[in-house]
Amino acid sequence: MASTIKVKAKVSGGVADVKSLMLHPMETGARVDAETEAVVPMHFITQLTFTNNDKVVMVANFSTAVSRDPYFSFKFSNASVGDTLKVAWVDNNGGTDEIESVLE
Repeated sequence: MASTIKVKAKVSGGVADVKSLMLHPMETGARVDAETEAVVPMHFITQLTFTNNDKVVMVANFSTAVSRDPYFSFKFSNASVGDTLKVAWVDNNGGTDEIESVLE
């Protein structure tokens, strides 16, 4: 299965600039399906974790107030070209995905 995560990370002066996109529906549980008129159940990412060479550099906790296919960016220091960046998410239904990338 293809990953639902896209990530790019570039290092300049020891600081990594990370840009990521998670392909996820992020349903709030408040929307009604137009065809069936049933409430679409909650389905959203609850936690997003970034690790650099097995050291956690960012954790984001989400709730229903995040839009579909969330984009997330941040910077962190003590990064080097060639480091391994791992991105992982968990959703409220027990779904998970993760991807590894090399810092450029």
